[in-house]
Amino acid sequence: MFKIMKIFAKIAVLTGYLSWFFSVFCLADDPFQIVMGDYLPQWQKGYLDLHHISTGRGDAAFIIFPDGTTLLIDAGDISEIRPRTLTARNARLKPDNTKTAGEWIADYIQQFHPDKSAPRLDYALLTHFHEDHMGEIDKTSKPSKLGNFLISGMTEVVETISVHTFIDRAWPDYSLPEPMQTKAFREKMKRSEDFDDKSFMATMEAYWQFLKAHGKKHGMIVQGIKVGSNQQIRLQKQQKAFPSFSVIPIHGNGLAWAGWENSIFSLFDNGKTPGENNLSIGIRIRYGMFDYYTGGDISGNDDYGSPDFSSEEAKVAPVIGPVDVATLNHHGNSDSQSSVYVRTIRPRVWVQQSWSSDHPGDDVLSRIMSNSLYPGRRFLFANNLLEATKNVIGSKVNRVYNATSGHIVVRVFDGGKRYQIIVLNDSDTERKVSAVSGPFNAR
Repeated sequence: MFKIMKIFAKIAVLTGYLSWFFSVFCLADDPFQIVMGDYLPQWQKGYLDLHHISTGRGDAAFIIFPDGTTLLIDAGDISEIRPRTLTARNARLKPDNTKTAGEWIADYIQQFHPDKSAPRLDYALLTHFHEDHMGEIDKTSKPSKLGNFLISGMTEVVETISVHTFIDRAWPDYSLPEPMQTKAFREKMKRSEDFDDKSFMATMEAYWQFLKAHGKKHGMIVQGIKVGSNQQIRLQKQQKAFPSFSVIPIHGNGLAWAGWENSIFSLFDNGKTPGENNLSIGIRIRYGMFDYYTGGDISGNDDYGSPDFSSEEAKVAPVIGPVDVATLNHHGNSDSQSSVYVRTIRPRVWVQQSWSSDHPGDDVLSRIMSNSLYPGRRFLFANNLLEATKNVIGSKVNRVYNATSGHIVVRVFDGGKRYQIIVLNDSDTERKVSAVSGPFNAR
């Protein structure tokens, strides 16, 4: 083999393909060889890639499992006609406004999907029904090709890239926080003068039509979240090859896993009506020694003045357990990342999926970086840290952030023993590497 490589090397030098030779024979199996300003080396079997996509319009995470199974978590797209959207309070649409956020997410997936010839999503997971996670219907939204309804965000992505199994928090009855498919609820929303109410109902009506149309015409399977199950989202191509890999929904639709077998419990007292954020789905992905958690928009306090150990975060944190990488709940808003929660899950790496000037709260930033809550160096990466936020936080930004913009990729390799954080440029469509951290040893 060595002689063959020497022959290829001589040919490469003579023909000017030396860089190609090194990429094929020297770098293909070495994830450390990531070159600044170059393209991200493609996913390989055995890698777990977690892409946190930056659009400036909400959350979207594209995940490639070690066997090539794919999962999309959320695909937000906030309306461009909201008064706040084009102010300094919000991030701009990235990389530009020639496409919608849904179209940019689909474009990103097509670039990094392991099957370039026929990209398809094995799973799509919608954590909860807010526009920065699912999209938002307004008068500028595009019509569906499958029926008389409009599409945005997640539904727009799925019109471009088909999905085998679609999972949300409330299918099929949508009964929390109150029965949403009833005539009474629909009429209440229509009578409301609030932009959010009207937008929410229009978005949900279109979403339900989308589920029916894709189920009927494309055979898409729709499921409600099965809290505590390690079989709902699983490897689809080579399950036996990676026995240490699992995905477990820790919480969703008001229920949480107790941590053993199929035991679940309610996050809320009888009679209490939870808000949409606290109904979010949260999942833990485990690959060998590596653990990752993402929890949608659950909060760290129920009411102002209430103890943080009674919050939704505190109730699920012991089941999540210590992890290597976690996304900030609720984008890092001031109601999230309570002291109890931070001390319990204690990640080395925090990923901030942000788009607004209040992401994160300064008190949240202090908690997640506090060595009083748990020891060790932290690494913090943000999709979009706005200038307004930087002005409030001040010089601490340079001390605590490893990156303040870009697509954030967590690449886990060596059977889950090690991982890297790679930041990709989000200002153009090439998405080349702008920063690399690690490798880190998984705990």
